[in-house]
Amino acid sequence: MTDKSMQAAREIITGYDGAPLRIMEVCGTHTHEIFRLGIRKLLPKQVELISGPGCPVCVTPVGFIDEAILLAEEYDVTVCTFGDLVRVPGTDSSLAGARAKGAKVQVVYAPMDAVDYAKNHPEEQVCFLSVGFETTTPASCLAVELAQKQGLTNFSLLTANKTMPMAYQALKGSADVFLYPGHVNAITGTRLCEQLVNEGVSGVVAGFTASELLTALAAALQKSKEGKPFFVNAYPRVVTREGSVKAQALVAKLMEPCDAQWRGLGTIPGSGMQLREEYAAFDARKKYQMPKIEGRGNPACRCGEVLQGKCKSTDCPLFGKVCTPQHPVGACMVSGEGACSAYYQYGME
Repeated sequence: MTDKSMQAAREIITGYDGAPLRIMEVCGTHTHEIFRLGIRKLLPKQVELISGPGCPVCVTPVGFIDEAILLAEEYDVTVCTFGDLVRVPGTDSSLAGARAKGAKVQVVYAPMDAVDYAKNHPEEQVCFLSVGFETTTPASCLAVELAQKQGLTNFSLLTANKTMPMAYQALKGSADVFLYPGHVNAITGTRLCEQLVNEGVSGVVAGFTASELLTALAAALQKSKEGKPFFVNAYPRVVTREGSVKAQALVAKLMEPCDAQWRGLGTIPGSGMQLREEYAAFDARKKYQMPKIEGRGNPACRCGEVLQGKCKSTDCPLFGKVCTPQHPVGACMVSGEGACSAYYQYGME
């Protein structure tokens, strides 16, 4: 994007004189980048940016953490996980608490690391906590394929993988425009977002640089003036209509849709992904015949409302007092992509 184009986008944003508009940053990375770049300061007072459910750790339900702790403490399973999940509170404890009591919790950077750990520690049962959206699910599928090829019987997934389209449906009354996460659409393509226009859902696919975010916001403001639902791909250098056909095929081969629990949103039909029956040997819930667990979060935490765009992080009575990045109460403060973490880091507005 040229300096001239970037200036034009800034002028569209600062000069917007249309109706009040609520734009939901679905992606946690967008939230952080918009804060870091100072883009909020450019917006007219009638344009409000609200956070959404695009942080995978933040929408992971309390019950999933309880399941992971159960595996580690009661089933003597080595739990491999991304670092953010270690401090997310469950009903009574966290994986960090379980580790402090002697449970085996290994931080890994990719699902393949968990497969390598299982291969190098055949005496241990190993479970990878598979969370995230369309961007990270293919890597978990590759891990299962590799474990199967290597004949590993000590590797499994505990899945909490989610897909975004049904979430957009559930949230369509929460915002006027969605700022779609570019990396998700790089996998899924844009067809689903185009179809959502027919159901009254407006959105713009955005990249992650200053120029890409300004372009996306300018497009949202311009199109909203037309007074009808719209879709714009403002990240065409990465996002195509078809998306990654190979990644889509891989996921479809190993996984199938299921109902999923979202922190703050409840159960959204068809919004989760679970391993198909052919891969049941790698499904931790089936492998260990785990009981169904309903977790209980801190009733004072408003993380769920933040994820729905119903309130800002600063509206929560715990924010910045009881709940800080050093001592988080809710998942939105734990994750590096969380809205509460962004508000705490960049300014408690």
